[in-house]
Amino acid sequence: MAAVAQAVSLLSRESSRLFPCPTIPYRMYIKKQRLLTPGPTPLLPAALHAMMGSDIHHRTEDFRNLYRQVLADLKEVLGTSNDVLTLVASGSGGLEAATQNFFSPGDETLVCCAGKFGERWVEIMKAWGMKATVLKARYGDVVAPAAVEAALAANPNLKGVFVQASETSTGAAHDVKAMGEIVKKTKAIFVVDAITGIGTMPLDIDGWGLDIIVGGSQKAFMIPPGLAFVAISPKAWALAETSTAPRFYFDLKKEKKNAVNGESAWTPNTALLLALGEALKYIKNLGMDKLVANAEILARATRAAVTELGLVIFSSSPGSSVTAVRPPAGMDSGVIVKEFRNRFNAIITNGQGSMKGEIFRIAHLGYFDFHDLFALIAELELILTANGYPVKFGSGVAAVQNVYAEVAMPQAVLAGTNR
Repeated sequence: MAAVAQAVSLLSRESSRLFPCPTIPYRMYIKKQRLLTPGPTPLLPAALHAMMGSDIHHRTEDFRNLYRQVLADLKEVLGTSNDVLTLVASGSGGLEAATQNFFSPGDETLVCCAGKFGERWVEIMKAWGMKATVLKARYGDVVAPAAVEAALAANPNLKGVFVQASETSTGAAHDVKAMGEIVKKTKAIFVVDAITGIGTMPLDIDGWGLDIIVGGSQKAFMIPPGLAFVAISPKAWALAETSTAPRFYFDLKKEKKNAVNGESAWTPNTALLLALGEALKYIKNLGMDKLVANAEILARATRAAVTELGLVIFSSSPGSSVTAVRPPAGMDSGVIVKEFRNRFNAIITNGQGSMKGEIFRIAHLGYFDFHDLFALIAELELILTANGYPVKFGSGVAAVQNVYAEVAMPQAVLAGTNR
């Protein structure tokens, strides 16, 4: 036994010499960057790899076949029979195209404004000389469908109603189904910024009368920024015939004409279209309803976790693209955002505009899963504790586990094994 003890002691001394214990606090020497924002979102690996094949010419049959397939797949995953076009632009380019192609300077419009991106609609209206009636809701709230109905009844000259499906700046979601039912009874068209709504909430484009839907590549489509998508109904195309707004690059009639032949009007972003092709294959295989359900379940679990930690959900009508959370009283939300970056190299977002410092936002759209959420909530618990807001470690994580168990392990929940 003495010989064994001597050997163990010798081995211990040798291990200490070869692998000395650090004398400074552990600071996570290896930190993988994780993008946990509502856009850009984490990239689908297959889409990222596809971009390496972008050395193809856009006026060849190889590209035409790709372009036709992408447009057909977009229509399929969006669940619409309407025309769907792509533009080389961010989502905001799609918003502008949805204005200049269907309206004329001086046209009267109705804008639902409940956050930073609602304010963007207002700015676009001003830029194109529209006469906008603005239905404004406080940040965190939404515009009620009844208010839209009343405004349309009061002014039959309104040619368009503009809204965000998902107001990402506040984490709120509008009732676009109810609004669509109201608008389609009038001569006005319904224009929906669905840039973060697509893939995070049900959107029956044809059934609900959503005349123009705008999407963006860097959201639930899981590829880099740079493509906008616009779905256009026959009702909207009819209004386009009377539009006198000037246009050149964002000429959707020209795009539609070229798309018939498998071409874009201008030089396309071939790398992003290749990526989009792979992303659409992934979504088709998964099912758009499952992509939406994934965001909804993650959002539900997040709300349960932060509530368990004693924090407050900001929006009165929370959506599933992103959850906006108030920090503890007296704490700037920027502290939490910086701590995620500095401690864990995880990127979340602060509030925007007047909400900077007032909320932090946790994203759920696209290529996110429960693994991401477990880690994020555990990190949030550590960050809160490090900044003087003590929490019971594991309490927020347990709330996420309970939601996971309920949806993925129902038999275990029924048996009470999660207790």
